[in-house]
Amino acid sequence: MRKFTITALLAVSTTLAGCAMGGPVNQGLSSVNQPVVSRTDYVFDVNTNGQSLSYSEEARLADWFEALEVGYGDRISIDDPDPYGSGERRAEIAEIAARHGLLLADRAPVTAGTIAQGQMRVVVSRMTAEVPNCPNWDRRSNGEFAGSSMSNYGCSTNSNIAAMVASPGDLIRGQAGDGTGDPRTTSRAIGSYREATPTGANNQLEETETTGGN
Repeated sequence: MRKFTITALLAVSTTLAGCAMGGPVNQGLSSVNQPVVSRTDYVFDVNTNGQSLSYSEEARLADWFEALEVGYGDRISIDDPDPYGSGERRAEIAEIAARHGLLLADRAPVTAGTIAQGQMRVVVSRMTAEVPNCPNWDRRSNGEFAGSSMSNYGCSTNSNIAAMVASPGDLIRGQAGDGTGDPRTTSRAIGSYREATPTGANNQLEETETTGGN
C-alpha cells in the first residue's frame, strides 16, 4: 500500500511539473535561439547626363549616402538600363562610395519599380542580424523532468554575436581565408621569445653591494 501511494504521488508530481513547463523541449546541446539575418535594399534613381553625372546629381547622391550612414557591411551596386553602360558614370559613383571605404559590387539585386528613361539606379543593400523572441522565459530551468534546456538558452550569447558582427552576411557564409591564419605565422612571436637568450645568462647581470658608514 505504501509503494502504491508513493508511485501515485510521483505520478501526480510529474504531471504537475509537466503542466508548469512551457516552450519546446530541447534535449540537445545546440540552442534553438539562433541569429536571423535579413536584408533591406535602398534605391536611389539619379538622372544621367550623357556619359557622366552632373554636379548636382553627384551632390544628391553623396547626401543620400550620408543620410544612410553607409559603411562597412553595406553593399553598393548600380542598375543601369543602358545595355552598354557607362564606365564614366560608374567611376563617378565609385569615387563617392570610396569616401565611405566601400567598393561597387559587380551585380545589382532585383528591385521593385521600373527605371525611367534617362536614369540609373543606385542600390544600397544592408543586412541586419537579430535573435527573435529573446529573452524567452517560457520554459524554466528548475524542476526539469524532460531533460530539456531552458527556453532562454543561447539568447545572450547569440544576441551578442548578432550585435557585434561587423558584416551580418558572414553569419550566413563566412569569408574565404587569405592565408593570414597560418599558425606558423601567429606563433612566430612566441617562438622568438622562447629562443631568445635569457637576460641573466652568462653573468650578464652582476649583483653589486655597497655599504656605508660613519
